[in-house]
Amino acid sequence: MTAQIINGKELAYQLRMKMKEEVSTLKNEGIIPHLTVVLVGDNPASKSYVNGKKRASSETNISSEIIELPVETTEEELLNVIERLNNDQKVHGILVQLPLPEHIQEQKIIEAIRPEKDVDGFHPINIGRMMTGQDTLLPCTPYGIIKMLQENNIQIEGKHAVIIGRSNIVGKPVGQLLLNENATVTYCHSRTKNLKEITNQADILIVAIGIPNVITAEHVKDGAVVIDVGINRLDDGSLTGDVNFDSALTKAAYITPVPKGVGPMTIAMLLENTIKAAKGLAHS
Repeated sequence: MTAQIINGKELAYQLRMKMKEEVSTLKNEGIIPHLTVVLVGDNPASKSYVNGKKRASSETNISSEIIELPVETTEEELLNVIERLNNDQKVHGILVQLPLPEHIQEQKIIEAIRPEKDVDGFHPINIGRMMTGQDTLLPCTPYGIIKMLQENNIQIEGKHAVIIGRSNIVGKPVGQLLLNENATVTYCHSRTKNLKEITNQADILIVAIGIPNVITAEHVKDGAVVIDVGINRLDDGSLTGDVNFDSALTKAAYITPVPKGVGPMTIAMLLENTIKAAKGLAHS
């Protein structure tokens, strides 16, 4: 059995084309969705992500800007920038690119963004709404994973989903979203005993631990759906996931590649959140 590869790049493109139509309709109503990304410092990976977000925005005709601040920017200066953007009615989405320099408290910055402009979906109010199954701006990577499953007609309800990883950005929220869709959810992490026994029960296996190629065929149940969230750069410069793709391919029914898997979906959901925020603010 060879798995069906879920092409996140292709799916994200299709979603962006639908969004482009929606943005045209909104513009006719006088609403121009606008995303502002704040980048502190010159982390090359962050710069690359931010440029990718800008390209995707322009492809969907979403207005966007990047505010680049020097690495020595103080926490107070960054909070002042956020306050200005919070009060700017033309700005619908605010994203502060993480990680931030060590002298700035990430949680404080996340909480400073108005929840209705928090297109990353990290504000505690949005997380609380997600936990209680309310309509809100969802964290982009977990939201992208759910969208991938739905768009490929993969049943979630009644399935056993196993998540390896418990970060606030991916692991915890994706488990909650799967629970909201009536899956049975098990979390695994660095202290989990008998990992293979648990992962072999997974109908849907989501891996987000940041260790290259650590999950192999022996962790995968026959016919499982394997979603690889890891992005690791090897010594030769190539990218690989947390799952050994060639190995897992022999057992899975569906699998995401790295690159061209979950990554493009994360950016697509950021744009979807920006459109949602624009509609929400416009109609409030």
